[in-house]
Amino acid sequence: MLGEVLIASAGALLAYVLALWVLSLALRDVSIVDPAWPGGFVLVAWLSFAIGEGCRGRRLLLAVLTSLWGLRLGAYLLARKLRERREDPRYGVMRERHGERFAVVSLASVFLLQGALMWIISLPIQAAAPQPDRLGALDAVGGVAWAVGVFFEAVGDRQLARFKANPSNRGRIMQAGLWRYTRHPNYFGDFMVWWGIYLIALSTGGAFWTVIAPLAMSTLLIRVSGKDLLEARMRERPGYRDYVARTSGFFPLPPRGSRR
Repeated sequence: MLGEVLIASAGALLAYVLALWVLSLALRDVSIVDPAWPGGFVLVAWLSFAIGEGCRGRRLLLAVLTSLWGLRLGAYLLARKLRERREDPRYGVMRERHGERFAVVSLASVFLLQGALMWIISLPIQAAAPQPDRLGALDAVGGVAWAVGVFFEAVGDRQLARFKANPSNRGRIMQAGLWRYTRHPNYFGDFMVWWGIYLIALSTGGAFWTVIAPLAMSTLLIRVSGKDLLEARMRERPGYRDYVARTSGFFPLPPRGSRR
């Protein structure tokens, strides 16, 4: 039964990213993939709910939690995308570098890659779908971790958006609210969401091996496309080094004394 869920999810995600790729060609904008990223997880969650034969309560819980996270994040990223009204410069650099080959390159290195990552990171949701175990204490712990994650992600995004909307803050570093305790409350929130979902799946006893999913997401958030990449771009901003000296890099902690 697990094999059915895994194959169906892979097929659905392949169709999803191929449709996005075709749309990106029509719009000449690869960065539509960013607001579409959470939608792939929502797709997998409801597909797993529909075809899984395990505990209905857990399947529904995972589908609802994934949808709440995905719809919130997707709406936020789409609103940001509509405000910018241009392709993300990262993809613009790729477009210039590869010229006429860019369509094929973007299919492999952006869309198919993201589809594969969606499939890997959603493995706990898929693995829990056929498990008959009833809801238990670990499901509750996972739900609490998910809620903490959504709080940090949503509040952090909202605080940053309001800060950037004020013209007087142009060029300044956001250091208030949750950003006093961690330099990346939104990335930390995503981290907690996916460890929470893993804990819910882990309560079945048959999904322990899917730890590769939150580990993969953690690596992306901290080392690949999240924290480290963003900080490399911000390192030379005025005041940023002092902010780094005071503020935890990822996990929320009380601010340290400023080092000058």
